Amino acid sequence: MIGTIVNTGTILAGSLLGSLLRKNIKEKYQNALYTAMGLAATGLGINAVVSNMPDSKYPVLFIVSLALGSLLGTFLNIDGRFQGLVGKFSRSNLGQGLSTGILLYCIGTLSILGPVMSAVNGDHTYLFTNAALDFVTSTVLASTYGIGMALAAPVLFCWQGSIYLVARYLSGSFFSEDMVAALCIVGGFLIAASGLGILKIRDCKTLNMLPALAVPILFFVVRGFF
Repeated sequence: MIGTIVNTGTILAGSLLGSLLRKNIKEKYQNALYTAMGLAATGLGINAVVSNMPDSKYPVLFIVSLALGSLLGTFLNIDGRFQGLVGKFSRSNLGQGLSTGILLYCIGTLSILGPVMSAVNGDHTYLFTNAALDFVTSTVLASTYGIGMALAAPVLFCWQGSIYLVARYLSGSFFSEDMVAALCIVGGFLIAASGLGILKIRDCKTLNMLPALAVPILFFVVRGFF
């Protein structure tokens, strides 16, 4: 799991560096960073959707996933509970930053296929590449939201670690190309939704939509029995 450990370390390092830079950034420049991150998240989300949509053999799956996931997340009030928990420790928009950061770090071809390649072939190239990208992203996010962004690192470790264990001890083919494409499409919409929230265009309650990521996985697991 060396690749995942390195990836986690770069997020911690980037968060520390960004938080140090934040102390010397005036408010007007912090507002500019908010806008930049909102635009970047929206653009990355749209790109994930557009890039993976042609590879999807189940074009309706993402609609069902978003609908069912949003209903379940709203029922569980994931966003409200998370924001309330974070609000006890921070008066800033850390909750918004963490939800955006976690999605950016965890949802993507490199972050999903990386642990699979590492477990099956011992190839850490994807994860090292992802680590470099996450270092830059975490630095910018921490310069906007503060050192609390480091809390996204253990989430990434658990995410990639779980994928690594499944690929190593169950089946490397569990995360098929179709499943990865479906996850990236749904994740792309969630990342774009986070961007809209940062830009204050629309509060989509992105965390309430997180269960949508489980729907494609369940779909392909059930489909595997038939």
